[in-house]
Amino acid sequence: MDFQLTEEHLMIQKAARDFAQMELLPGVIERDEHQKFPAEQIKKLGELGFLGMMVSPKYGGAGLDTISYVLAMEEISKIDASASVVMSVNNSLVCWGLETYGTEEQKQKYLVPLAKGEIIGAFLLSEPEAGSDATSQRTTAEDKGDHYLLNGTKNWITNGNSASVYLVMAQTHPEKGSKGINALIVEKNSPGVTVGAKENKLGIRGSDTHSIMFQDVIVPKENRIGEDGFGFKFAMKTLGGGRIGIASQALGIASGAYELAVKYSKERKAFGKEISQHQAIQFKLADMATKIEASRLLCLKAAWEKDHHLDYTLSGSMAKVFSSETAMWVTTEAVQVHGGYGYVKEYHVERLMRDAKITQIYEGTSEVQRIVISRSILA
Repeated sequence: MDFQLTEEHLMIQKAARDFAQMELLPGVIERDEHQKFPAEQIKKLGELGFLGMMVSPKYGGAGLDTISYVLAMEEISKIDASASVVMSVNNSLVCWGLETYGTEEQKQKYLVPLAKGEIIGAFLLSEPEAGSDATSQRTTAEDKGDHYLLNGTKNWITNGNSASVYLVMAQTHPEKGSKGINALIVEKNSPGVTVGAKENKLGIRGSDTHSIMFQDVIVPKENRIGEDGFGFKFAMKTLGGGRIGIASQALGIASGAYELAVKYSKERKAFGKEISQHQAIQFKLADMATKIEASRLLCLKAAWEKDHHLDYTLSGSMAKVFSSETAMWVTTEAVQVHGGYGYVKEYHVERLMRDAKITQIYEGTSEVQRIVISRSILA
């Protein structure tokens, strides 16, 4: 196995790191404090090609591999997880889903501007009573011949208010269960679409999270993705790649907290010497570094399998579980290394700790991922 990154990978990694330091770091505490969506920064990310990284240049994307995406996600997430989750949804869920399963007309109309970063998209699966149970869709898409009539509510939607295009999962044939679900492309400005109030969240507070309501929304048949009843499979396939993105986000959050902890440990003195010279702190840093490296390898393995068209269901779930739990543990320890200063906003680690928690919840909770893993190893 070759663990050496290519020159292109290193270039992408550096570009993402430079962007994070120069464009995202200034104002990140204020954006978190005031729940401000990083609109200007997201626009620049799109102009640099980070919102359509894996999309073919034929459709306006950068044509990069998943490893490049993991590297970029880590660097962006070190500084601002609210920005990286926008990047994750647009790349892993919206763009990938459209490029892989959309028609040529759908790609030209929607994928091209999404990949170029001219607009951003959102993935609408979760519902108030369904949560991670994608088979229990209450949102309905009634077949009316040449169009669907969409009714229902989706919640916890990232990019809910900022997106121009929604990929919506809805039930058309309730009697068929999961085989009766369809995936529909819905434009946000369609009559009958209502965006609810922004959620006041613990972490990723700059992220645009809303409930979306549909009341008699007319969706043309040509906006259905795949054959009738393909929606559940579409959602599961798309979420599989999404887990790599969220695992990479968790990795970045952990890496960012670790780097801050190392830096602080070399500056802060206690009992006559830098705290980095105390064994108690050294052990914390050693464990943090080890868990982060293990997370990175899991993320890169899943990305490599995806790039080589192998089944990455198991590796993606493992990466998501381990990286998200690593992020929660490392950020908590980073706060501890900082002591009282870790509890105040200007040192960043308390924000990273709050941001870390969501990585254990979205794209399928850690408990759901363990079900996926156990089924795979017991099969």
